[in-house]
Amino acid sequence: MTITAAADGSALGNPGPNGWAWYIDDANWAAGGSPHGTNNQGELQAVLELLQSTAGTSEDLLILCDSKYVIDSITKWMPGWKRRGWRKSDGSPVLNQDLMKALDEAMSGRAVRFEWVKGHAGHDLNEAADERANAAAKAYQQKQEPRRGPGFTRGAAPSARMQADRTDVGGNAAVPADIPASVPASAPTAAPAPAPASAPPLWAEASDLLDGLFDTPAAEPIAVTLQLSAAEHARLRDRADAQGVSLEDALRRLI
Repeated sequence: MTITAAADGSALGNPGPNGWAWYIDDANWAAGGSPHGTNNQGELQAVLELLQSTAGTSEDLLILCDSKYVIDSITKWMPGWKRRGWRKSDGSPVLNQDLMKALDEAMSGRAVRFEWVKGHAGHDLNEAADERANAAAKAYQQKQEPRRGPGFTRGAAPSARMQADRTDVGGNAAVPADIPASVPASAPTAAPAPAPASAPPLWAEASDLLDGLFDTPAAEPIAVTLQLSAAEHARLRDRADAQGVSLEDALRRLI
């Protein structure tokens, strides 16, 4: 069997409060984020979290992404980056290197396929992941704990699945809408898992605000004029829309 899941990221300000989410169905999804990050970092983190959450299953995994940057990074560019010591063809360091290395490790030995889907085009799984990633980014913007989701519960005993749904990351009761009405919120369950010894901060330290500001090396800009056919322009616009960037940025990412 194949598990089909969507993974998506979101950033408010880019960089700014960001979120990530992966979604299989209402009983199997997760979301999170950080006080300061980019949209691409959220996209990459969503795939990494999905790979790590499903690491214990023997099923194949089909990951739906609306970011060609993520797909190309993992399936096309990563082997060359590794051969060059995690540097691009021009010798500059690969961006988001920690995430890339973690993804490379998480992909090892896994049967994983990627499929690009157009964002904000009504695809059910993509829309569900996008909604949760955006909600997580907004939660960090408001310095609130995001809704984390039940995680990957396939194969877990029914009582374990119910407990995962009924408690949030801090061990507090959080009964979602997919719990059957016949199970009252006050029904006795197993003791909630203890809260982590130290929860991560919900907002950035001053030094964290510098993260991501120097991803693009400073250089004297060079103006390039390029004539595109109507079909080429349409393909470029589709790529830009999928990545949530301008036409100019989409073209720059092809270099």
